[in-house]
Amino acid sequence: MKQVTVPPITITTVDYDRLAWIATAGVNGQRCTVAKMLADELDRAMIAAPGTIRPDIVTMHSEVEYRDEVTGDVRRTTLVYPGEEDWDAGRISVLTPVGAALIGLSEGQSMEWQGPTGGRRKVTVQRVRFQPERMAGISA
Repeated sequence: MKQVTVPPITITTVDYDRLAWIATAGVNGQRCTVAKMLADELDRAMIAAPGTIRPDIVTMHSEVEYRDEVTGDVRRTTLVYPGEEDWDAGRISVLTPVGAALIGLSEGQSMEWQGPTGGRRKVTVQRVRFQPERMAGISA
């Protein structure tokens, strides 16, 4: 079995608190596998104050351009909380495999995981086009 190396990730204290609650609630629900993936990501994350996080890191409500390394497609999406997703508008939930993989990554980093059918999936962050924490830091 291939050993997968996971990249270091950084999450804001605000995102961490909200996502920890979502991951815990999700472990008992329909999205159990993704909730576990998200919980594992949170367990290994470095935690930063919202105003200090680098602008090239994917936070909640970031607009990010990423490459699907399996298909080669480059996509643009906004990472949102469950209930805010809208596939047609390019808004994906953090409780999807891609969403859980993207949270906390910085530009150039990749995350690989095993898909539901056993195949490997991998995404690479190309660019963080908008990050709400960047705007918070400007107005502070």
